[in-house]
Amino acid sequence: MQGSRDSLGRLLALRRACPARANLARAGRILAGLALSILTLAAPARAECLGQNLFQQLPAKTRTQITAAADATPFARGILWRADRDGQHLVLLGTYHFADPRHAATLAALAPFLDDAATLLVEAGPKEEAALKAAASANPTLLFTTGATLPERMRKADWDRLKVAFQDRSIPAFLGAKFQPWYAAVTLALSPCAMAEAASGARGLDQEVIGAAEARGLPVRALEPFDTVFTLFAEIPDAEQIDMILSTLPMAEHADDYTATLADAYFDQQPRLIWEFSRHDARRNSGLPMRVVDAQFALSEDLLMLRRNRAWMPVIEQTLTEGNAVLAVGALHLSGKGGLLDLLERAGFALTRLPIAAP
Repeated sequence: MQGSRDSLGRLLALRRACPARANLARAGRILAGLALSILTLAAPARAECLGQNLFQQLPAKTRTQITAAADATPFARGILWRADRDGQHLVLLGTYHFADPRHAATLAALAPFLDDAATLLVEAGPKEEAALKAAASANPTLLFTTGATLPERMRKADWDRLKVAFQDRSIPAFLGAKFQPWYAAVTLALSPCAMAEAASGARGLDQEVIGAAEARGLPVRALEPFDTVFTLFAEIPDAEQIDMILSTLPMAEHADDYTATLADAYFDQQPRLIWEFSRHDARRNSGLPMRVVDAQFALSEDLLMLRRNRAWMPVIEQTLTEGNAVLAVGALHLSGKGGLLDLLERAGFALTRLPIAAP
């Protein structure tokens, strides 16, 4: 589970496209309102970015309950899978969008399938990233509001917390005040040291896979148009916009610990545990009623994962008529009811989890 060339990394990459944000890193996550990383955030390798595993600090009973909730969903474990149907072969990799030395083992496991593929499918490729930057340069209102600012829409105490989180990420309060609420939530979802790591040129797994495909002359095809995520965020009701920020603030205030926690879950090949831990933590620490947290999780899952998964299926089906393919997307897209693996199984594909050697 994030800079990347998929829709997660592309959104924060837009800071580079806006002149006022040229000093900020281009990396992050779009799961606004959720303390998660689809997966996805990687713990940067530098020592100063290390944190404590918050999941392991929970009482044993709580860990058991969260793990059971994760494992109750289809395909809760595993980040590398093969789908076969009538001679068609698709290999699916759930990715983690930031740099980590442990990606080497995953890339080694994926290599023979790239050798055998006719196409690499990703959430967004280099062309889509360029188009997104151009759109943001032409229309800053994609990221910045022209209406009421965040301090005008938030309680003072909440805005004061948000200002500190912005400052930790080198974002002046006067500028952060004008962020679209979802963009503020995206920003909070990334630790300051991870932003610095991405800005230094460290490549996440998505970029590594794209680079491996390009080195082989393998075509890279996007699963969706470059502006898909903007369209989805536009559907979030105005009344819930500030709640997205409040849901993400607890993670922002302990960013390195979250990064380590989510990284450990990913490399343990338990992507669904990321989701359930994040839900548990938001219920406990966001200050929002449980019903509000659960409604946000349901909305985010529908908008940012399930709808996109369904929209991707025709692209996948068409691509497979042209030969074997590899698909690399954020790991949370694989699991759960309505996840890609579930949709493929319902479409008649036989699924096999593939091993990744321990680093």
